[in-house]
Amino acid sequence: MRPTAFWALPLGRKRPRFSHSGPVRRSVAHLFCGAILASAASAQQIAALPDNPLTHGGLASDSAITNRKNARTITLSIPAPRGAILDRNGSVIASNRIAWQLGLQFEQFEKADRPFVIDWARQRLAKAKLLVKDIKEPTDDELWNHYNDRRWLPLLISTHLHEAEKKKIEPGLPKGLILHPVYQRYYPGGDSAAHIIGYAGSMGKLPTGPINFEEPMWEETEGRGGLEELYNKNLTGQPGIKKLLYDEFGRKFPEEQPRRPRPGGTVVSTLNMAWQKHAEQVLKEKSKRGAFVLIDVNTGEVLVMASRPSFDLNQFIPSISDKELKALDEDPSAPRFGRAFQSKYPPGSCFKPMVALTALNSGKIDEDTTIDCPAAITLGNHTFHNHNKRAAGSINVIQALASSNNIWFGKVGMNLGANAFLGTARRFGFGTKTGLDLIGETEGTVPTNEWMMKVHKRPFKDGDDFNLSIGQGSLEVSPLQVAQAMAGIANGGVLPKLHLVMQVQDPYGRVINQAVPDKRNWLGIKLEDILVVRKGMRAVVDGGTGKAAELSFAELCGKTGTAQWNNDRNLAWFAGFLPYDEPRFAFAAVYEGSKGEKPSGGKNAAPIVKSFFEPLKDEFKDILAPAPKAVEVVEEDGAPAEGEGKALEVNEDGVLKAQEVKPLHSDEKSEGTQKADKKEEKKPKKVEPVDEGEGKVAPKALPVDEEEMEDSTESVPVDD
Repeated sequence: MRPTAFWALPLGRKRPRFSHSGPVRRSVAHLFCGAILASAASAQQIAALPDNPLTHGGLASDSAITNRKNARTITLSIPAPRGAILDRNGSVIASNRIAWQLGLQFEQFEKADRPFVIDWARQRLAKAKLLVKDIKEPTDDELWNHYNDRRWLPLLISTHLHEAEKKKIEPGLPKGLILHPVYQRYYPGGDSAAHIIGYAGSMGKLPTGPINFEEPMWEETEGRGGLEELYNKNLTGQPGIKKLLYDEFGRKFPEEQPRRPRPGGTVVSTLNMAWQKHAEQVLKEKSKRGAFVLIDVNTGEVLVMASRPSFDLNQFIPSISDKELKALDEDPSAPRFGRAFQSKYPPGSCFKPMVALTALNSGKIDEDTTIDCPAAITLGNHTFHNHNKRAAGSINVIQALASSNNIWFGKVGMNLGANAFLGTARRFGFGTKTGLDLIGETEGTVPTNEWMMKVHKRPFKDGDDFNLSIGQGSLEVSPLQVAQAMAGIANGGVLPKLHLVMQVQDPYGRVINQAVPDKRNWLGIKLEDILVVRKGMRAVVDGGTGKAAELSFAELCGKTGTAQWNNDRNLAWFAGFLPYDEPRFAFAAVYEGSKGEKPSGGKNAAPIVKSFFEPLKDEFKDILAPAPKAVEVVEEDGAPAEGEGKALEVNEDGVLKAQEVKPLHSDEKSEGTQKADKKEEKKPKKVEPVDEGEGKVAPKALPVDEEEMEDSTESVPVDD
C-alpha cells in the first residue's frame, strides 16, 4: 500500500482504500497509536489553526491518521534539468531556462457542488484570457474532475511564458490564478546547427484523475533527433522529490524536499559555433539552398556542418502547433532536411581525384603521361564534350585536374574500368555512412556489379565507365562524404575517423567518454601519387577552374564540380583542403541551383569557400603558423648569464639574435635515452622516397572558362 492520507477507523470496520502517496511502512502498533493521537484532537483545535501554513508547526513528512478526508500528503517528482550541449570552446548550444505556466488553483470549498465549482473556475478563466493570449480552456467535465481529484495541484492552462511576460501579468493576477515555474529547453543559436542538435520534446501530457505517487510537477521531456536523442541518457538528470501536506481546509504545511533534482551530464561537441554561424550566414548570402562542411584533417573533428535553409529549434519548445509543423514540412525548400549529411547528390567533377589517384597508383599513368583530348568523343549513340567544347591537345594529369577535362578522365576511366576507381572511392568513404553521431545520415550510392545487374540488368559498359569517371550516372554522395574524402587526400595515408562529440561529462564535470584521433582505414595509395594529385588540386585554384576561391593567407587546394541533378536542376561543388604544404583543414561546399539556373563550381561554389575563410584569416593564420623557436636569454651587456657558456649575439639596438638551442641533457644522455638510441640504430625508420619530379616545375594550368555542365545523369552503356 502507498497511502497519502489516513483517517481513524471505528473498530470492526473494513479498511478503506488509500489514495496515492510515497511508500510509508508502519507497524500495527504505530498505526494504532496514530489513531489515538488523532482522536484526541478536537474539531475546535483543528479549526483554530492559523491561516499561515508556516506556523502550523508540522512538516510534510509528519503525516498522521486523522478523520479528515480532505487532508492530503502528496509526493511529487521534480523533473531534473537536462544537461547542456556545448561547442568545443564552451559556448552554449543547448541549455535550460525558467519559464512559467498560468495555472488555475482551486480553493477547498465547503459543500461545493458542480455548478458552483465550474462557475468559480469560469470567472477566473475569463480573467486569464485578458492576461494571456493563448489559453487552453478546459471543458466543464475537466474542471469538475480536477477539483474532485487534483484540487491541491494547479490546473495548467497556458503554454510557457517568459520572464518579460511574467513580469507584465504578475501584478494583475486575481486570486485563484498562479504562475507555475517550469524548466524550459532553450537553444541560443535558434536555427544554427539545428539538424545536428535536435530538440527536446514532451514525453506526454500530465496525468488526470487521482494524483499518482511521484508524478511529475510538469511535463517531462526527452531528446528528439540529433544529439538530444542520441545522448538522451547522458543528458537526462535524476528527478527530485517534493512532499506536500494539506490539512482538511486546504491549507498547506511547510513542504519538504527530501531529494533535490540533479541535472544531466554535459555533451561537448567538436563544432566551433562561431564558425558554424559564420558559414550559415555565408550560405544565406550566397545561395538559396546549399551546404558547407569543414573537418580537421589531423583529428577528424567536424568543426562546421552547415545546411541551408534551416529551422528554429525553439519553435518546438515546449511544443509546435500542427499549423506550424505542417508549414515546415510542406515548405518546398525543405528546411528540416539536413543537406550537409542527409542529401544524395551526384559529385560531378569533385570525383575526378579518385580516378586520378587510381590511375597513378595502378601504374597506368605517371605525372608526365599525356593523353590527347579532342573537343568531344562519341560512344555508341552518345557524344561527350570537353568542358569548353574545344580540343585541349595532349595534357597530363595535373593539367587535366586544373581544367577539369572530361575527355581526359573519361578515357582514363574506361582504361581502368569502373570497378577499379569505384573501389578507391569506397576506401575514401563513399558509399557508407561516416559513423558520426547523426540521425538520418545517408550512405549515398557507389554502384557495384551486383547493383548494376539488379537495377539495370547488365554489367558495367564503356558508357558507364566514362559517365562515372566524371562523377555522373549512378554515383550519389553527401557533402560530408566529399569533405571526408578530401581529408583523406590531405592526410596523405589514412582516412581519419570523424568525430562530432569531443567529450561526455557526468553532472559533476568528470569526463566519462573522450574522443581520440584515430584512423578509419588505410587508403592504400602511395604518398608520391597523392602528392601529384595535390599538385593538380593546387593548380585548380592557381589559375584553373577554382581561381575564384584563391585566399590571401594560405595556398588553397580544391576541385570544382558541376552536375545535372533532380529533374534537370543543376548543382555546383567546390571541395578541397588547405594549406598546400601541410594540410590542416578539409572542406566541401555545395550550391543547389534553381530550375532554369546554370550554376558552376567555379562561379557559385568556390566563392562560398572564399567568403568563409577570408573574414577569419587572422584566426586561421594563428592556427596554421609554425610553433615559435626557442631562444637563449642573456644579460643586456651581452655577457652570458650565470652558469651559461657562450653569450648570444645582439645587434646594435640590443635585440637578441635567434640561435640554435641544444636539447636538455645533450651531453649526458639518460640510460633510457641511450637504450632508445640503440633501438633506433637496430631498427632505422624506413622513409619512402618521394619523387618531386627532380626539380621539374609543374606545368602551368591552362586558362579555362567556367566549368561546363557534365553531359548526362544517366549511364550510357557502350559495348567494347
